[in-house]
Amino acid sequence: MVSAVFHSPLGGQPSPPGAAAPGAAPHAKAVPAEPAPASKPARVPFDWRGLWLKVLPPVIGMALMVGIWALFTMNSKTFPTPAATFEAAVKLFADPFYSNGPNDQGIGWNILFSLERVAVGFGLAAAVGIPLGFIIGRFEFINRMFSPLISLLKPVSPLAWLPIGLLVFKAANPAAIWTIFICSIWPMVVNTAVGVQRVPQDYLNVARVLNLSEWKVITRILFPAVLPYMLTGVRLSVGTAWLVIVAAEMLTGGVGIGFWVWDEWNNLNVKHIIIAIFVIGIVGLALEYLLITLAKRFSFAD
Repeated sequence: MVSAVFHSPLGGQPSPPGAAAPGAAPHAKAVPAEPAPASKPARVPFDWRGLWLKVLPPVIGMALMVGIWALFTMNSKTFPTPAATFEAAVKLFADPFYSNGPNDQGIGWNILFSLERVAVGFGLAAAVGIPLGFIIGRFEFINRMFSPLISLLKPVSPLAWLPIGLLVFKAANPAAIWTIFICSIWPMVVNTAVGVQRVPQDYLNVARVLNLSEWKVITRILFPAVLPYMLTGVRLSVGTAWLVIVAAEMLTGGVGIGFWVWDEWNNLNVKHIIIAIFVIGIVGLALEYLLITLAKRFSFAD
């Protein structure tokens, strides 16, 4: 290996490698630069305006309703005031699950019995309505066969089906479930069929070219595209089912929030009737919010 030798331009001994030239200022020892401190991310200010826009309007709306209610019941001897209704609600929900026999149970048990009927009737409607909607939307002949029947039966009032249920089943509980079933099936059938019919024809043409079976067409192509329509039908159906069960239980009796409202009316307990109205609304709102959250979770939109 040949070592490099540096010759001084003024003559004399060669300078060894790394030595400074004569007369040159000595170089300072290089100091490694310290890494720059990481910059902290800019702090995003809290959106107080957005929070107020979400919270304030509902609070003002509720306060306005209570204020009008208090104003109109100020001198009333028949209709309870908001304060009296609130006191009754505190006592009522202090023990919502008491049971003193089949016809004297707390409001909590009545809500659960109503939800059970809604779940059974709605579940049967979904098991029948969603596949039927796929078939109606997929096959033109079946669509033309069922469309007049759906158009004829869908506008019928749900309570008009209750006597048919009582005649067939000879009992109040299955008659109420039948009423929920027949009134909640139509939104699922119609929305699912519309979703199937709106699937782009190009998708089906590709499935035909690939010689896919009908089952694969439904599971791989139709179901993902139809899911948003189907969930919309489910949301509409569960709202209708909860609306109908209250009226059905008023007529059939037994245990349930509808029967509880009617029983409180027979006792002239208006405070409990108002409480039940709020409870029915809150439960219905919770069911709808749950299904909206589910629909957003399974949405394929960006």
